[in-house]
Order: sequence, then C-alpha cells, then structure tokens
Amino acid sequence: MSKARAPVIAETSSPGSKQALRLLRLYHLYRLSVGITLVLLIASNMDNQLLTVANDDLLRSGSWLYLVLNILLVVFLENTRRPAQLFSLALTDVLLLCGLFYAAGGVASAIGNLLIVSVAISNTLLRGRIGLLIAAVGALGIVGLSFLLSFSHPATPNDYLQAGTLGALCFAAALLVQGLIRRLEVSETLAEQRASEVVGLEALNALILQRMRTGILVLDDQRQVQLANHSALNLLGRESLVGQLIDDDSPILVERLQLWLNNPTLRPQSLKVASSGLELQPSFIALDQSRHHQTLVFLEDLAQIAQHAQQLKLAALGHLTAGIAHEIRNPLGAISHAAQLLQESEELNSADRRLTQIIQDHSQRMNRVIENVLQLSRRQQTVAQRLDLKPWLEQFVNETREGATEHQQIHLRIGSGDFKTLMDPNQLPQILDNLLRNAWRHSALNHDPAQVWLELFVDPDSQLPILEVLDNGPGVAPEHQTHLFEPFFTTSTQGTGLGLYLSRELCESNQARLDFKPRQGGCFRITFAHGRKQS
Repeated sequence: MSKARAPVIAETSSPGSKQALRLLRLYHLYRLSVGITLVLLIASNMDNQLLTVANDDLLRSGSWLYLVLNILLVVFLENTRRPAQLFSLALTDVLLLCGLFYAAGGVASAIGNLLIVSVAISNTLLRGRIGLLIAAVGALGIVGLSFLLSFSHPATPNDYLQAGTLGALCFAAALLVQGLIRRLEVSETLAEQRASEVVGLEALNALILQRMRTGILVLDDQRQVQLANHSALNLLGRESLVGQLIDDDSPILVERLQLWLNNPTLRPQSLKVASSGLELQPSFIALDQSRHHQTLVFLEDLAQIAQHAQQLKLAALGHLTAGIAHEIRNPLGAISHAAQLLQESEELNSADRRLTQIIQDHSQRMNRVIENVLQLSRRQQTVAQRLDLKPWLEQFVNETREGATEHQQIHLRIGSGDFKTLMDPNQLPQILDNLLRNAWRHSALNHDPAQVWLELFVDPDSQLPILEVLDNGPGVAPEHQTHLFEPFFTTSTQGTGLGLYLSRELCESNQARLDFKPRQGGCFRITFAHGRKQS
C-alpha cells in the first residue's frame, strides 16, 4: 500500500514557495469571501426570496459552519506547504460546498458555480490525480445530490442537464488549471534560468573588465564616470573615479574627447598623465543604444604598445637572422681571416696594420650582433630552480677573476640574510656577464684598472634578495637613462645595444626585475623573487 501511495503524495507537491503561498492566500481569501457572503444573505433573509426549495435551517447552519471552519483553517493552516494538509483543506471545502449545494436546493442555486471555482483554485495547489480527485468529489456531489433532491422535489430534465454540465465543468476546470500551472512553472523556471545566466554573464563581464590591461571608462552625457576598471585607475593614478566628473581629474582627456566629438574620424592625440608620467593613447566609442548618451573610453599605455611592437620586431629580426646567418657568417669569417693573415704580413706599415685591426674589430662586432639576435630568437624556456645566491655568487666571482685581465678587477660584498631565490642557473651567468662587461667598459673610461663591485643584500621592506652591480665610471647621462634597456641602443662604438635588453628579458622570465639606479657611477640592480615555488 505504501508503494502505491508514494507517487500520489509526490504529485501533490507545491510549486515554487512564493507562488504557492500567494495561491494559498488567494484560496483562503476566496473561501472567507464566500462564507461572509452566505452569512450576510442568511441574515438579510434574501435566501427566501432567491431560493424556493431551500432548507432554511440547514442552509443557515451550514453557512455559519462554513464561515467558522474557514476562519479556523485560515488561522491554523495559513502558510502550510504539506501536501496532505492542502488535500484535506481542499476536500473539506468541496464537501462543505456540496452540503450547502444540497441545502440551497441544488442546481437552482449558485452554489454549483462556487464549487467549480473552488475546484479550480484547489488545483493550483494540487497536482495530477489528487487534483482530479477533488474535481471528481465535486462532480459526484453535484450529480448525486441533484438526483437525491429529485425524490423530495420533482426535477425537470433541464435540472439533470445542468447538474451534468456542472460536473463536467469541474473536470474541465481542473484539467485547464493544471495545464496552465504547468506552463507557468515551465516559464518561471526558464525565466529563473535566464536570469541566472544573465547574472553570471554580468559577473564574468565585470571580471574581464577588471582584469583587462586596457583602461576602460564609461562616461555619461555630463562626463561623470559610471565605470572604471582597475587598469584605468592605475593608468590615471587614482584609487576611485566612479561617480566623479572626469573634468576634475583629467582635463586633457576631456579636451581629447571634445575634439573627437567634433570630428570622430580623427585619431585622438596621446596624453601624458602628470602624476605617473605615463603617456596614454585614448580612443572613444559612443554607446548609441544608451538613453544616457554614454561614451566608452579606452586608455592604452604607449610604453606597453611600443614594447610589444619591439618584441614583434625582434622576433621577426631573429627569424630573419637565423635564416641568413649562414650566408653572412661565411663571408664575414673569410673577411676576418683575411684581415688576420694580412696583419701578420711584415710588409705592412703601421697605418695599414691599423686598418686591418679595424676590419677585425668590426667583423667581431657584427658577429656579436648576429649571436645576440640569434640568442633572442631561440631562447630556451626558463627552468627555475631553488638557488642560494651567496655560495653561487662566490663561485661565480672566483671564476670571473680567473678569466679577467690585469686591467679588470671585481669585488664582492655580501650582507646578512636569506638569499634563496628561484632562478635558472644557466641564465643568471649570462645576465651577470652582460652587466660586468658593461660596468668594466664604463669604469675603464676614468680608471685603470677598471673596477666593479657586486653587493648582495636583503631589502628591509620586501625581504627580497637584491644584487647590485656598481662601477666607478662617469655614469649615464639623464637623457640616456630612459633608453638603456631598449634594443640596439648603445653609447659605445663597440657595443651592440642588445646586452642590457637581453639581460632584462632574462630577468623578467625568471620573475626578477632589472633596473638602473642613478647615482655616482653606474648601478644596475637585480631584485630577485622569493625562494619558494608557487603551488
């Protein structure tokens, strides 16, 4: 028996909680309205005028009983969601209305119509066979009680037809309401699903906007900031912009916006942010679909654009050099070898020997340029390892001293602290070789021998290991400092302009940072990463 009843109870489960509560309250209100109306009719004796075959005493008692019972049901079952209680509530209501239908004289009264309405409302709370069971009780009550009344009061054939019609309407109302409720639930579920998807897309769009490297602003027609992502705040050097007028924060951006509004075909000029010194390239898009006439502003860092273009150019140059290196090196080697043989000739005077030396020097310089560009194009992937900088640097300095000339000196100073970092041990020597050659060359301009100092210490604020490469040369002119790490920039006739660029690239690939610190002489600082691997 329990297995047979399980699906019936499942079919009586209520729809969404909020919708079910609204329908239940409507059902309570309907029953109370019917009860109050019947009591008022009984109290005013209008039932005697409307109904000629009514049982007055039974109708009066039934009306009061209907009102009192429904008041109690509203009090005790105001927010019930249990299927059994909902079924008992609907069944009680239909049985009471059937009793009133009999007391009022059958189909001649309007109680049959009230029964149909009650069946319809109860089927909004009940499902499947349980709802049809309520309709069957109502239909049997109407037909059966009409047949029973025919024994005491002769009925016309029209009364039987009306009773049958009312019974059929009970089933029709139940089926119609259940079908509408099912469609409503499907629509409500679909709407909730669509709303959830929209919320998810909005969250995704917000995350994408905040993670974009391009600065994004949304301005209304009064140039008030409606949206500003993290990159825009960083580029403009502000912590918050939403709700503020852009006129107060960036008048030059407003000027570019006005020029673009006057002629949208022109490309806006770049602007410089005074607080950060960054040069930004703005672009504007009018959001025509917005009723607030909003404008979308894109801000891009020209330094990053130039760096990306430089990387693309170097990658193309590397592929090109890799393709023609063989064709260049063969004649270059022949020129260098011929100049070397010619220099060994005893018939050459000093001026000719100087010319052959120039040929050899420039041949070697061309070879270094090819080597550096090839190194950029076929640079291997970084394999970071846990490295203790103190013993590694001591060994590196000892090996460097053995290979240095008598005109080159290197000094090492190591502070106290933890110097463990993550670094590719095959790339760190290449970085330091470039920095040492650069430092010796600048020191040799003022001193002989050329001297370089390596200082290893721990930054007191960030607790990161730092290595500084210092020299006692003339230093770097202020107008050249911003171009030090650009490829092919060099102040020496012997340099290729790729050493510092390659060193910074290798540092960044190891999560380190290479900077130039202006002071007396030259100072290049490497800030290493923490010595723990990220999970």
